[in-house]
Formats: sequence, C-alpha cells, structure tokens
Amino acid sequence: MERAKKALKLPNEQFKRIIGTKKSVFQRMTHVLQVAYDKLHEPGGKPPDLSVSDKLLITLQYYREYRTMEHISIDYCCSKSTVCRSINWVEQTLSAHGDFQLPGKGALQDGELKEVAIDVTEHPINRPQEGQKEWYSGKKNGIPTSLKSL
Repeated sequence: MERAKKALKLPNEQFKRIIGTKKSVFQRMTHVLQVAYDKLHEPGGKPPDLSVSDKLLITLQYYREYRTMEHISIDYCCSKSTVCRSINWVEQTLSAHGDFQLPGKGALQDGELKEVAIDVTEHPINRPQEGQKEWYSGKKNGIPTSLKSL
C-alpha cells in the first residue's frame, strides 16, 4: 500500500503533527504535482521509482524532520540521488504554481499569515577542479616555499 494512503487514514491532528500540513493542503499539493507529472510524461517513458505522493511525502519529511537524504532513501528503497531529484522537482513544481508561492514583503507586513514554508536546505560549495595550482599558495604543509628549494 502506498505510504500516502496510509498517512491519509490518520486522524486530522495526528496527520498535521506528523506530515506538517493539513490533509486538504496535502491533497491540493498532490493534485498540482500529479497534473504537472502527467503533463511532463505525456509521451510515455520508464515507470517512476516513486509515486507523486511519495515524492511529496519525501519532501515534507525532509523539511519537517531534518532527515538526511540517505536515511530517507533507505526507507523508500531508492537511491540518494532519486530522493534529491524528487525534492528538487517538488520544490520547483509547487513554487511555479500560484497557490504555493510565498507572498511578497508587503503582504508579510500587512496581513496575518496562516502557513509559511521556508527553504533552508544546505547547498554544496563549488571548488575549483582545474587550474588550481595557479591559486594554490603551498602553505598547507607548514614548510615555506622558499625553504623547499634548499
């Protein structure tokens, strides 16, 4: 049985406490993602490793519980890269849809918000791979470069 169906059978309070959203918001998100997925895969292709609702659950789990992608991948029997792609796809798809965009700065100051989602994921730092000798000073080994030639 799909994990989302099991989660939707939970009482409303427990669902909100575990998943982080109300059932109605979760179902709206799933509908938006399913429409986007169907449009993207109209021509056909390989069957997905994860269903759309599982991708949404992974994303909400990742934000709610601060679990690593490796731990989530073990639970869902897929690779870490599949989890990463799923999270990125869900983020981009929901943020592109008008219902799930954060309001601007003026709206935050004027009215009262009921739900806010903030992206706090860590991003890797790009390090130079080629031409690094031009920038490397040689100071990491503790021996000054002037003494190396002696």
